Amino acid sequence: MTGTGVVAAVDLGATSGRVMLARVGPGRISMRQVVRFANDPLPLWHGDREALHWDLPGLYRHVANGLAEASRLEPGLLSAGIDSWAVDYGLLRGGAPLNLPYHYRDTRTADVVDAVHMVVDQAELYRRNGLQFLPFNTVYQLAADKLAGTLEVADSALLIPDLLGYWLTGTAVTERTNASTTGLLGLDGAWDVELRRRLALPDLFPDVVEPGTPLGPVLPGVATAFGLDSSFTLSTVASHDTASAVAAVPMAPESAAYISCGTWGLVGMELPAPLVGDAGRSANFTNEAGLDGRTRFLRNVMGLWLLSESVRHWQRTDSTVDLSRLLAAAATAPAPAAVFDVDDPLFRAPGDIPDRIAAWYAGRDLPVPDSPVRMVRAIVESLAVAFAAGVREAAELTGVAVRTIHLVGGGARNTLLCRLVAEHAGTPVLAGPVEATSLGNILVQARTHGLLRGDVDALRAEVRTAFPPRRYEPRTESIEKAG
Repeated sequence: MTGTGVVAAVDLGATSGRVMLARVGPGRISMRQVVRFANDPLPLWHGDREALHWDLPGLYRHVANGLAEASRLEPGLLSAGIDSWAVDYGLLRGGAPLNLPYHYRDTRTADVVDAVHMVVDQAELYRRNGLQFLPFNTVYQLAADKLAGTLEVADSALLIPDLLGYWLTGTAVTERTNASTTGLLGLDGAWDVELRRRLALPDLFPDVVEPGTPLGPVLPGVATAFGLDSSFTLSTVASHDTASAVAAVPMAPESAAYISCGTWGLVGMELPAPLVGDAGRSANFTNEAGLDGRTRFLRNVMGLWLLSESVRHWQRTDSTVDLSRLLAAAATAPAPAAVFDVDDPLFRAPGDIPDRIAAWYAGRDLPVPDSPVRMVRAIVESLAVAFAAGVREAAELTGVAVRTIHLVGGGARNTLLCRLVAEHAGTPVLAGPVEATSLGNILVQARTHGLLRGDVDALRAEVRTAFPPRRYEPRTESIEKAG
């Protein structure tokens, strides 16, 4: 195929989702949003505790309705692809769902992490899968399901984007970039059968496929129910949202670091192969699959969750609270006397984040930010320090001389954050594109249909032309277009 064509990206984040349309061809990428919808945790009472789940049937309806609207707006729509957050999954039996998928912020894995490590310790796990330790990694969630007896009745499992794709097309696969976050995929790119055997976990996930694999047309019943054209098709993309975002970072990997900043901040570099030495494990860096066989060597840092959850809390008592106004005021507020540890587990669960931050400061006899503006300044300053430290450590571990830091995602809109990252890192920050995840999703589909050609570096060149980043210099507030 030559010329331009239109594809749709379904991009599901941990707090919201959207369907985007894009017209793509050589030298041209134009995007517009079709629909945006909330993605809120669903708390359900489980006997003796409250558990967090995803409202996946609700998300499915939003996705299907959004795709129907996209196909109405663009009758010649070629395909759609779905990306989402990592690690979470749905269990099925005979193709039917057994549960609402658990939310990764649920606490159910607290009692099984040590049990897993008694069988396979952290050092060996890292050598086998290259993943940083996070208590909600899929392998721990499966161990929790095993303890609860849930796995006894399941015959398959699908990660979130693969499950939605299955409901739309009837085709069950496991896309590689998301598979690499489960802890069950070996560094050779195949399912680690020995690890699964040692942990007594059943064989649940289907075969691994690459980004750009056609899934087929939507099921006739789905097309009828939602008003989709029966010829409408889906294909896999880099379905872990960070993998899609990194694919759209307009960088030169040999001299750049990236920060994909949304609910989480993913800080790291792109490497040709995994790096699984003890130093990387001790620093809690992960190796996840990227597009075209690349490795995303990165660390998860708490991200804009701290701001969004704080604003959500303030708005419960004052509906006029507005993040953009708070950020504008915070830009001229004094820096906090000290930054706080954004990765303290204290801040992981939903709730009163400002009160927890205040308790963190008070518990260390440090001055407590005493207003929403000062609290926002403390959050942004602390995030910037954590991001800069992550970049420095990634550079030390990889030997890459970082000349630029690319900050993409929602954080690229936050001029205070971009400026402070440049100042604390002492390195220019190139901000944008904001819609990096949707762009990465779109680029893979465009290549699948022959609208664009070449490897991930060629795709990034298209992004650089269509969405020039904004440059923030260290120790200055000047902003200019990147050259």
